[in-house]
Amino acid sequence: MISKLFNALTKTRKSISDSFKSLQKNKVSIETLDILESTLISADIGVDTSTEIINLIKNSTNVNYVDMVKDYMIKILKSNNIADHSIPFVKLIIGVNGTGKTTTAAKLANYYKSKGNNVLLVAADTYRAAALDQLKIWSNRIDVRMISNQSAKDPSSVIYDGMSAANSQNSEIIIIDTAGRLHTNKNLMLELQKMKRTISEKFANYSLSTMITIDATLGQNSLFQAKEFLSYTDINSAVLTKMDGTARGGIVFALNKEFNIPIEFLGVGENIEDLEKFDHNYYINSILDNE
Repeated sequence: MISKLFNALTKTRKSISDSFKSLQKNKVSIETLDILESTLISADIGVDTSTEIINLIKNSTNVNYVDMVKDYMIKILKSNNIADHSIPFVKLIIGVNGTGKTTTAAKLANYYKSKGNNVLLVAADTYRAAALDQLKIWSNRIDVRMISNQSAKDPSSVIYDGMSAANSQNSEIIIIDTAGRLHTNKNLMLELQKMKRTISEKFANYSLSTMITIDATLGQNSLFQAKEFLSYTDINSAVLTKMDGTARGGIVFALNKEFNIPIEFLGVGENIEDLEKFDHNYYINSILDNE
């Protein structure tokens, strides 16, 4: 069965495959290497990684270029493995407006519930009523309890209420949806720090991890967003959203190589079940294998 991820990366896979076929057929030359490098950069793999791949091919006597590049990509992502969280834990979902935080929060809640966990959703987006309404619809649909306060202005107070409820109900996993924020807005970014302090200082029995939502269709612009967030808070993992066929896919390498942000999940569609655990071997094969 062909996965949604494999289908989503069809265009990227074909363009890279065609470039490698040209390389094999016409031998290594300035022209064929330039074509391959442009293809890799167009796939959002990044200038540094693309340049290193080209240099690897230039300096190699191995003619099986695809396997050689696969091995190199695996080395980049080999540290991407994320250990299973010890229960109980909290996932704080952060990111720029429009990157899919609320939908991701619901998908995560559904994912962990399907594993048999007691899950609680916290709607801490106090700026956008539509986000609360959207998460409420999702929580009802997947039958996961949600804590919210429509009149609250301070997201940390909503988080405090949510964590208190989680404690009293012995909830194992808490998923917190936060407001979308421009990475250039210092006050909103500092607010993230307050939210994290509320959890770590008041509810130390829960381990805390911060997940950033990355719109996979935005390409290199996502790197600037991640960099700004990192200047205010640590980021434990990322979820690539909107992997629906328009995404080029190479951004995983830049996130991991430049910022050491591992990919934990992929959003591969609009349905609640369309969330996949990231498997770097399968991902690389979905980019390079054309069969």
